[in-house]
Amino acid sequence: MSQPVASQRSNIASFIAMDVMREAKTLARAGAEIVHLEVGEPGAAPPRAVREGAIAALSGGRVSYTEALGIPALREAIAKNYATKYGMTVDPARVIVTTGSSGGFVLGFLAMLDHGGRIGIPNPGYPAYRNILDALGIESVPIETGPQSRYALSAAAIRAVHAEKPLDAVLLMSPANPTGVLTPASEVRAIAETCAELGIWLVSDEIYHGLTYQGEEATALAYSDDAVIVNSFSKYYCMTGWRVGWLVVPERLIRPIECLQQNLSISVPYLSQIAAVAAFEATEELEIIKAGYAKNRAILMEALPRLGLPPLPMDGAFYAYCDIAQYSNDSMDFARRALREAGLAITPGLDFDPVGGNRFVRFSYAGSEQDIVTAVKRLEGWLGKRS
Repeated sequence: MSQPVASQRSNIASFIAMDVMREAKTLARAGAEIVHLEVGEPGAAPPRAVREGAIAALSGGRVSYTEALGIPALREAIAKNYATKYGMTVDPARVIVTTGSSGGFVLGFLAMLDHGGRIGIPNPGYPAYRNILDALGIESVPIETGPQSRYALSAAAIRAVHAEKPLDAVLLMSPANPTGVLTPASEVRAIAETCAELGIWLVSDEIYHGLTYQGEEATALAYSDDAVIVNSFSKYYCMTGWRVGWLVVPERLIRPIECLQQNLSISVPYLSQIAAVAAFEATEELEIIKAGYAKNRAILMEALPRLGLPPLPMDGAFYAYCDIAQYSNDSMDFARRALREAGLAITPGLDFDPVGGNRFVRFSYAGSEQDIVTAVKRLEGWLGKRS
């Protein structure tokens, strides 16, 4: 008797960074001392106001479903943040609370694109983009970035790819993962204008806004009311495990996304939404945490080139995407050996670029300064043996 098998749509690539984390934690449970540089997760606790807000809500008794689009207080707080941060007026009705940015991508992709649709994504880029799209039956089309654009997405590259075969959408991320590269405001404007001219959707992943050390981030919303903005409380606000994010969408997508959310998840967890409202009052505490990332960045900017691991421009986020060609052309093997031989959990570039990622690895510097100092010392010893 034959057995049912898993669906073809579930046959997607793994998120390698999460695989590395699983193996690293397994080694740690066995007694190994591991420095975690693999996952883009702030090492700091969520702000005090966030934790106190959740405790107060839990103490209040019932934890219930909320409206599918999110509680009004959080949608209004997010809209107010656009006025405070960018000087923009955003109607709270256009704000949709999501289960992290990941849930936002699923809702947005389903609302914008039909099965078989085509969306351009920068390469190298965040692997879950490709993997979510594969599961949804949407084609991800790589748009190569390189030295000519400082590894940032450009309007010219979008035009070139669209001319070969029309796209239905384009995805922009700035600051970017895995590179940390910032797309200048002038280029964000050019990308928005190009998408409008070509009649295609623009999705702007702004999850690392607030974490910029060189230059200033620009929201695509400043240049297009049609842009779909994706953001989250995970990175700047240190709330990864709370799984709460948001979309800002054109009016015509509000009801379709509401219906999708009603059926796919009903609502985002109540406690996370209550806590997220308080996050906007914690700027002073969050800027201290950001200053810690800046110190870590400075340490790596000095050490990595000296160790033969030159990084791409480290404008923002908390990543260093480094060329390992001096040591290896197999980033999977390099990362595996770094974990086993040096106790360093890092992510191979093949997670972010299936073609050229064999000669890159990504370091996350979102942990403590002591972690980064220890990582540099271990790299010095380990790479010295490989030279």
